[in-house]
Amino acid sequence: MKTYIKNGRVINPATGLDAVLDIELEGERILQLGSELVPEAESQVISAAGCFVMPGFIDLHVHLRDPGFSYKEDIETGAKAAARGGVTTVCAMPNTRPVVDNLETLDYVQKKAEKSAPIHVEQVSAITVGQDGKELVDMKAMAGKGAIGFSEDGKSVMDVVLYAEAMKKAAELNSVIMAHCEDKALVQGGVLNEGTASKRFGVPGITNAVEDIIAARDIFLAGEYGTRLHLCHCSTAGSVELVRLAKKMGISVTAEVCPHHFTLTDADIDQEDSNYKMNPPLRTEADVQALIQGLRDGTMDVISTDHAPHSLEEKQKDFLHAPFGIVGLETSASLTYTALVETGILSPMQMAEKMSWNPAGVIGIRKERGSIEPGKLADIVLFNPKLEYEVNVNEFASKGKNSPYNGKVLKGRVVTTICRGKMVFSL
Repeated sequence: MKTYIKNGRVINPATGLDAVLDIELEGERILQLGSELVPEAESQVISAAGCFVMPGFIDLHVHLRDPGFSYKEDIETGAKAAARGGVTTVCAMPNTRPVVDNLETLDYVQKKAEKSAPIHVEQVSAITVGQDGKELVDMKAMAGKGAIGFSEDGKSVMDVVLYAEAMKKAAELNSVIMAHCEDKALVQGGVLNEGTASKRFGVPGITNAVEDIIAARDIFLAGEYGTRLHLCHCSTAGSVELVRLAKKMGISVTAEVCPHHFTLTDADIDQEDSNYKMNPPLRTEADVQALIQGLRDGTMDVISTDHAPHSLEEKQKDFLHAPFGIVGLETSASLTYTALVETGILSPMQMAEKMSWNPAGVIGIRKERGSIEPGKLADIVLFNPKLEYEVNVNEFASKGKNSPYNGKVLKGRVVTTICRGKMVFSL
């Protein structure tokens, strides 16, 4: 049976297309785009009137917590949360238990995703065995089995000689290093940004240098070895300037920003609510403005979530003892539209570019995903820019309800998500 998406504003960064059109789908693929396509008998017709029709969003930075922490999230619930947020591909980070550092654990994730996930789940491999920073994983074997990239997410590889070897091997494999930039020695027990909030609540702070020093190290190592480097969850003005410099130098670097880092500052933490505790932490207004300018001028390539679910009991602890992290899959598109598109900072085309086309390029899947063109996989999101709604964490598909946006009114909402030609979410 064919499916027709009718009368939507098709926004496709890969081709520069921005026009009201119909889309015809057959099976898993896009068959054609055109004006006033006539649906065949017994076909499925989806009205997209008033909606942006964009390539399915691709989130490069998601914690599915599976294996080992399924009380926080599992592959099925995380994938369903993604579908609700218009995300048709997620990259799962490897800091699970056991760590995804071997073929057996990688195979577990891939098979479980194939069985239970309504969307594409790509697994990122750890860089070192057990994420202990002492011995590299078998990078060739992991890449050969389908690991989409390599990351020590949750920490940095502090042994620079070992990390340089990982950079060299990643370059040989034409794989991407996805870097969590954090100088472990400088953290010193910090839990909030060094400044307004840390002083208000009398807790140790995390300085910008914690991130900037490792970002600089990783950029210059990538330049030395010709490695494709992707900087995760950038939060500082310094990171933006370093990425800008790296691109001018011809270094192959991309960078992501999370919605919480361009919509909130440490001054927004007005009470001891650990839903505001994430790593990197919320920074200053100056950092936020630098991140926004970086997104606007193309320095920062990608919007990702760092979706990090935790249990209610864990997040009810105080700042010193609660875990870092917030959930983001189900609010990312609305936050991006509300903060950046509705305000005129980004165009709808730039939104689709940073949430679909650019991330597809980072992980090398543009042949199949990230674009609405005949022959491509039918991964498509319908986003209604006029819908306003109040965030209610109890409606989330994610097991994690740890969001500082609960009760906030946002503009723009995902109304339909299609993955491989199948409707996987409808509002």
